[in-house]
Amino acid sequence: MLDLTELEKSLGVKFENLSLLEQALIHTSWVNENSNHLSGSNERMEFLGDAVLGVIFADRLYHDFPDIQEGDLTRFRSLLVRRESLVRVALGINLGKYLYLGRGEDASKGRFKPANLAGAFEAVLAAIYLDKGIDATREVIFRLFKTEMERVQTLSSNIDYKSRLQELVQAQFQLTPRYRIIDFSGPEHNRLFIAEVYTEDKVLAEGSGRSKKEAETSAAKEALQQFENSFTAEDNI
Repeated sequence: MLDLTELEKSLGVKFENLSLLEQALIHTSWVNENSNHLSGSNERMEFLGDAVLGVIFADRLYHDFPDIQEGDLTRFRSLLVRRESLVRVALGINLGKYLYLGRGEDASKGRFKPANLAGAFEAVLAAIYLDKGIDATREVIFRLFKTEMERVQTLSSNIDYKSRLQELVQAQFQLTPRYRIIDFSGPEHNRLFIAEVYTEDKVLAEGSGRSKKEAETSAAKEALQQFENSFTAEDNI
């Protein structure tokens, strides 16, 4: 059995059942060359870890971004759980060093193959989940994926609400939304602008911001939220 002390330190987890972590590191190629190993490879744990990772990020995104619609939430989650993200984290904790690989797989640089690293990392998350529970797993994920989560935070602030509103209004009403500044306050170096978005005969929403563009974006975001709420209400009738 490998000494997994350093890996535990990198994960920030002290396992009660260390065999779970060891199982998470066993590649199918190693099982094929060790027929007396009865517990199999890490593939079942990889399946569980993938599900745990997905639900933890889905929960975080749902609560962090209450105004963002399902399509963008799905896109953000995909960025977080994609193979490139998993490999970056796996390399950061030197996971490849600890993999149980068959001789051929090891000789072909299997410790650095993205598929091996991503799969093993998901299996390690399953091991943490089985040993410590969901809360401990969540803490590990949020710490190791800090860079990816910061990127999602940046992306969320750059969603083009005006384009999305225009697509929706044109599709539903065959009209094009327009914007105008209806008020502003404060000194010239620190103005607060109020904008409204409207169609030919109806004001859709108002928004505010420190620039005209920011105020218009805020108005578009508010209009989208109102549309979403009205569609939800209709669905519940």
